[in-house]
Amino acid sequence: MGADGRTDSDMARRGRRAERRPEEGGGAAQRRLRVGEAVRHALSETLERAPMRDPDLAEVPVTVTEVRMSADLRSATAHVVPLGGAEGARVVAALNRAAPALRRLLAPTLAFKFLPTLRFSLDTSFDHAARIEALLAEARAGRTEPDPGPDGPEAGGDGA
Repeated sequence: MGADGRTDSDMARRGRRAERRPEEGGGAAQRRLRVGEAVRHALSETLERAPMRDPDLAEVPVTVTEVRMSADLRSATAHVVPLGGAEGARVVAALNRAAPALRRLLAPTLAFKFLPTLRFSLDTSFDHAARIEALLAEARAGRTEPDPGPDGPEAGGDGA
């Protein structure tokens, strides 16, 4: 018996449970990813095929880049990009207004016990990637002379 009054078998069972916890946490994360991907596919199809009454969404093709699910799978945040990236804030606001209707359209497609509430967010990852690429190109263009290294003229060496 341990100092806290637990038997050896209690501590052994507790140890086995503690060993399983990381796997269970990984499984829950995998499930969130799987459910998010299923919602992303269904939402993409719905946005492509369903007629939109909102004039801000009527003729704007929207790409769903990612869907992040909450830990309890009750809410989903869909990251979207309108084609061409123009007027993203207006399109996201229109999608958030249409979220309840889109949720109803997703219901027959997704066989979930609870259909998640939808929120939409503008995906800025493409803008960040383009900015990083521009900075890298600028750094490569500004570097016309080879780096002399530690034994260059500034190091005080005679170079011979």
